Amino acid sequence: MTKQLNVGIVGYKFMGRAHSNAWLKAPLFFDLPARPVLKMACGRQEASLKEFADKWGWEKTETDWKKLISSPDIDIVDVALPQALHYEIALAAAREGKHIFCEKPLAMNSKQAEEMLRVCEDNKVKHYLNHNYRRTPAISFAKKMIEDGKIGRIFHWRCAYQQDWIVDPEFPLTWQLRKEEAQAGPQWDLNSHAVDLAHYLIGDISTVSCLTTNFIKERPLADESTSGNLSAATLGDQKGEVTVEDAALMMVQFKNGAIGSFEATRFATGRKNGLRFEIYGSKGSLLFDLERMNELQYYSLGDEEGTQGFRTIQTTEAVHPYAGNWWPAGHIIGYEHSFVHAVADFVTAIVEDKTIKPDFNDGLKIIQVLEAGLQSAETRQQVGL
Repeated sequence: MTKQLNVGIVGYKFMGRAHSNAWLKAPLFFDLPARPVLKMACGRQEASLKEFADKWGWEKTETDWKKLISSPDIDIVDVALPQALHYEIALAAAREGKHIFCEKPLAMNSKQAEEMLRVCEDNKVKHYLNHNYRRTPAISFAKKMIEDGKIGRIFHWRCAYQQDWIVDPEFPLTWQLRKEEAQAGPQWDLNSHAVDLAHYLIGDISTVSCLTTNFIKERPLADESTSGNLSAATLGDQKGEVTVEDAALMMVQFKNGAIGSFEATRFATGRKNGLRFEIYGSKGSLLFDLERMNELQYYSLGDEEGTQGFRTIQTTEAVHPYAGNWWPAGHIIGYEHSFVHAVADFVTAIVEDKTIKPDFNDGLKIIQVLEAGLQSAETRQQVGL
């Protein structure tokens, strides 16, 4: 492996760590056509940025993302930042001819997403949107089972993405709870993942009906300098308005005739990162739970009468997608491995000039569904796509 691809990352907190680990691990476990090099890390706070770069092995640091993007020795720009910052950085990177590895959700609205897609296509750069859950072996294998006709015609999609990190009314008003920086609440953050999985496994959505609500309308102001992974200290006694929804419920119809439901909430007490889906078809069913991510539940009407029931498939064998690159069967993998799989596929797509999914076109379609949901909640009417 002689070819190298130099990576510049913008952002160094939660996603910065997850992405850095992936760039490091991918060439160790996958036979890649090029080696990703951790060339430059960018962030606003110089001291903590340097600490991050030293820990993860980034060669250089930079506090101005424009300088990173214009640097001639950067091939890939990794956008590991909140969604309000994706648009400007991705446009600049594409115009410089850099390939883009971007966190989700893609943008703040469909207008931004359309322009990001157009500029990437005009400049012929690879653009990947990191809905990493597609690349868990169990979900990738579910896709294959559906394509192989194992569950027949699909009737129902049922999905819930539940967290509980803002149940406490004293939790501060972090950026995720402000519309100007987040655009929306779990409808944007969590349902973006859920809609991507629905598009991947079921197909495109044609109509949306949605309900949103707020349980807590004011919160203590946050000291953003202390922000961590879904945490921050409060800033005095002053409070501010929560300007995004706390929970969202969507009902949809798919273009292929299936119907579906989506629940997204940050008020599901006891659920830390609970993403579950159920798919029911004419020949069988598939169930998945991210908190048991190495397992896929399968029910088949083809089983002998009297023996039918849900069986657990441990997707850790070499025949399962990605699993053969890791450990012997039964030796489970975790959340971070889906990022490694994404990096491996992305590097291969660049060198071999292949399409990688989901891309910015997929990101645009996701945002169109999410926007339709918010419009439906506001107008109390069904919205078509």
